[in-house]
Amino acid sequence: MARIRIPSTIVIIFVTVQTGFLLFMYARYSSFMPQSEEKPSQVHILILSSWRSGSSFVGQLFSQHPSVFYLMEPAWHVWVTMYQNSAKVLHMAVRDLVRSVFLCDMSVFDAYMPWKRNLSDLFQWAASRALCSAPACDSFQRTDITSELACKTLCGRYPFSKVEEACKTYSHVVIKEVRFFDLKVLYPLLTDPSLNLKIIHLVRDPRAVVKSREQSVKALARDNGIVLSTNGTKVEDSKYKVMQEVCRSHVQIYETATLKPPNFLKDRYLMVRFEDLVRDPLSEISEMYKFADLSFTPRLKSWVYNITHGQGPGKKKEAFKITSRDAVSVSQAWRNVLSFQKVKKIQEVCKGAINILGYQLVDSEKEQRDLTLDLVLPRRQNQFSWSSFNPKH
Repeated sequence: MARIRIPSTIVIIFVTVQTGFLLFMYARYSSFMPQSEEKPSQVHILILSSWRSGSSFVGQLFSQHPSVFYLMEPAWHVWVTMYQNSAKVLHMAVRDLVRSVFLCDMSVFDAYMPWKRNLSDLFQWAASRALCSAPACDSFQRTDITSELACKTLCGRYPFSKVEEACKTYSHVVIKEVRFFDLKVLYPLLTDPSLNLKIIHLVRDPRAVVKSREQSVKALARDNGIVLSTNGTKVEDSKYKVMQEVCRSHVQIYETATLKPPNFLKDRYLMVRFEDLVRDPLSEISEMYKFADLSFTPRLKSWVYNITHGQGPGKKKEAFKITSRDAVSVSQAWRNVLSFQKVKKIQEVCKGAINILGYQLVDSEKEQRDLTLDLVLPRRQNQFSWSSFNPKH
């Protein structure tokens, strides 16, 4: 039988073409295969809360950490610019801004601050230690505990571009927001492969929240109008309509995260009660840091102790500032300050939240004033619910 001789050059060309074809098909096939679940290099933490719930304090617990880039309520810019809309309508714009900030893309602020701007044009910028230290500002080191006053004095004239530059140098990006009222709005962020998002849900006894809100009536009037959809009209919450919406949102967030939650929420939601935090700050903060993959440094432990063991509840003019106070007294102050008639009204509009978040209702002024009666019910360990109790109503 005759043999056919094929020149070696033809063989080489054939093999090359075949190899190229196989590589092409493999690359095309791979594009349809699910990608490996590699997490982004940065960790993203959203502190989800409401006004006057201790969220500025919790924000500082993260802001002062040397591994954290922190911004306090960047969505303030959305609400100020689009104040004639309702909170529900603004949810999407707020979510988009938060996502961009998590990704260190600060061009998102162009829509809300179109002028040539400095770092100090950002809302509450001085509450961010990261914007008061290198590379944003050369006056402080990352390991320093900074104060807003010193930061405003030394760092305000740096260009806005420093915000994005600084953000990209940190392992953790943390945002504190009070402008989300529905956890499901955040599902696109929780399922976004470019984010490694975890949520810390901070709550506080609604009666204590009202007491604190009464110190800041004018400052909250515009936000109240957005919550109640008044088309830009400022509102004083004398009938607790805003509180009713706030309480409803906390119940919605909590129940969505704990009652048959979607798989992507597993290990990514942590409930924190302000009262537990001020009673045992080192333990609670250790738990939060562990959840966020952060270490608790000796310098931070010392600062936390000092900030929670001050004298008295703090002055009215310090309502939006983090100063050294007797934190436990702050959490109980409503019991001596509010009238029982007010407390009854708050309990009516927020009864569901008071029960589900683990607080005890009071039936009389005597119970309200009796500080030996603990109205913060014990919490089960390692669960997002509290030990069984029998509410009075």
